[in-house]
Amino acid sequence: MSLTGLFLISFLLIHLLGNLALLKPDGGVAFNLYTEFMSNNPLIQLVSKLLYFSILLHAIQGIIIYFSNRSAKGQRYAVKTSKNTSFASRNMALLGTLILAFIFLHMGDFWYNLKFNPESIPMVTIDGVQYKDAYHKVVTSFSNPLIVGAYLIGVLTLGLHLWHGFQSAFQTLGLNHSKYTPIIQSTGRIFSVLITIGFAMIPAIIFFKNM
Repeated sequence: MSLTGLFLISFLLIHLLGNLALLKPDGGVAFNLYTEFMSNNPLIQLVSKLLYFSILLHAIQGIIIYFSNRSAKGQRYAVKTSKNTSFASRNMALLGTLILAFIFLHMGDFWYNLKFNPESIPMVTIDGVQYKDAYHKVVTSFSNPLIVGAYLIGVLTLGLHLWHGFQSAFQTLGLNHSKYTPIIQSTGRIFSVLITIGFAMIPAIIFFKNM
């Protein structure tokens, strides 16, 4: 659970850095070239398959742990609600379920169309070469307030999940130390805030830019 979580955390950072190309004022050139590279590079495709497997495994492990804790302790989550626990730590199973639903929404809206419904994606010419205009697809989706709202909720849920999950992953691996644990906790909280802001500002900026 911890290892798949840390792998997915690494992916989030890389994914965000790539998606920031959407905000470059070049009419989508940088993002379309980035999408083309990600779609056709053999190594990236191999990593993508590992990513899909990790998401599925992480979700399955979360479900198993949730029901195992519930059965063993007769309560809804492994940590009993108290003043010493955060909302995120008490509701990791719920947050994880919402994130999984968000992933299906995201992949259904973008990945599925790029992979299996290419005729829905217009073409664009860059330096004499034709590419799928993934940028146009993103802008069209993020011009819909319902889609933007769903993404903002999904990103906020992801941030809450990371708020507890980042430091919890290190703790589960036994990396506990009075000197380093506070640093890990602070790093995790900063990371969760930056990831939330980074992913949230992309649909928000595109939406208001195209109003």
